[in-house]
Amino acid sequence: MSYSETTNTSWFARIGDSIKGVLVGLLLFLLSFVLLFWNEGRTVQTTKSLDEGASAVVKLTSAKLNPKYDGKLVYISGKADTQDVLVDDSFGVSVRAIKLSKTVLTYQWSEDVKTETTKEVGGNEKTTKTYTYKKIWNERLIDSSAFKQQENHQNPTDVLYQSSEIFASAVSLGEFVLNQTQIRSIGGAAVLPISKLPENLTTNAKIANNTIYISVGEANNTATTIGDQKISFKVVKPTVVSIVARQVQNSFEPYSTQAGDDISMIDTGVVSADAMFVSAQQDNTIFAWILRFVGFFMMFGGLSMILKPLSVVADVLPLLGDIVAMGVGFISFVVALCFSLLTIGVAWIFYRPLLGISLVVVGFAISGALYYGRKKQTTNHKPQTT
Repeated sequence: MSYSETTNTSWFARIGDSIKGVLVGLLLFLLSFVLLFWNEGRTVQTTKSLDEGASAVVKLTSAKLNPKYDGKLVYISGKADTQDVLVDDSFGVSVRAIKLSKTVLTYQWSEDVKTETTKEVGGNEKTTKTYTYKKIWNERLIDSSAFKQQENHQNPTDVLYQSSEIFASAVSLGEFVLNQTQIRSIGGAAVLPISKLPENLTTNAKIANNTIYISVGEANNTATTIGDQKISFKVVKPTVVSIVARQVQNSFEPYSTQAGDDISMIDTGVVSADAMFVSAQQDNTIFAWILRFVGFFMMFGGLSMILKPLSVVADVLPLLGDIVAMGVGFISFVVALCFSLLTIGVAWIFYRPLLGISLVVVGFAISGALYYGRKKQTTNHKPQTT
C-alpha cells in the first residue's frame, strides 16, 4: 500500500531557499554558543551541589521521626506503604497499590514517507516522495486527515477508552509521609493479571495474556479491524525505596544547596546514599556530554546552512555541486569543532580555570595546525620563477 509523488524545483528556487536558510543557520550558529557556555555552568553547579549534598547528608538508620534532623538533608530506606485502593471503574479493576496505570493501544493506519532527491544538469532538483501505509497498534490517535492518500486509510477520531494513571494519595515510609513528587517517582511497575471481564463490557471483548481485546467489528469476526483496542494494566505495589531529601517535620522537600541546585532523589530498592550520589553524578556527566554534542551539531548545522548557497550555485553541474558540498561540509565540521572547543574552554576558564585554559590551548593548536598546513600547501603549489 504505497503512493508516490514527484516534484521538481528549479535552480533559481533552490538558490532562493538556500539564501532564506542562511538566516536560520545564523540563528542556530549563535544559539549554539549560548547552549555550550550555559551547559558548562550547569554541569559545574550540579557537580558542586551533589558534592555538597554528599558531605552534608545524614544517614538515618530507621524510619522513626527525629525532630533534631528537621531541615537537614537526610537519607532513609524502608518500605513505601499505602492503604489506598486504586480503582478503574471501566474494567472493574481494584488493587491496593501506589500506582495503577492503564495502557490503551488502538489499531490504526500509519503513514511513512521516504524521500529521494536527484540533481539534474542545470541545477534543477527532482524529489520523489513515497508514502507507505501500514496498520499498527499505537497509544496516540493518529490523524489520518493529514495523510497524503486519505482514501481507504481513515482512522477513528474518537475511542472508547484512553490511557490513564492513578496514584495513591497517601504513601508512608515508617513514620514519614511521602510527597506527591516522590510517590509519582516510585518505579518497579509489574503487569497486573486480568482474569475476567466486567459484566457491562461489550460482548466483542476477550482476554489473552493479561490483555483485554475489544473489537469494533462483528461479534464473530476474528480479524483485527481498524479501531480495535487492547488494554493492559500495570501496578506499583508497596515496595522498598531509598530517599535523599530534606526532612520537613514528618515529610520531605527538596534540599537547597549553597551551590544552587535542589536535591531530592528516590530509588526503588535498598540503594545506599553514596551509590545514589554517584549515580546522580554519572547522570550529570552523561547529560553534559549530550548537550555538548547537541551544541556542536547545532553549530555544524548552522554553518552548513550559511554556506549552502555555494553548493547550490555549483549544482548547475551536479558533480561540481557534490564536490563543493563536500568541501562545505568539511569546513563546517572543522570550524564547528574548533569553535565548540574554544567556547567550552572559555566557559571552563570562567567556571573551572585550570581545565579551561588547557582546552583553549588545544582549540588554538588545532586551528593553528589547520592554518599553517593550508598555508604550506599553498606555498608548495606556488609557481616557480626563473
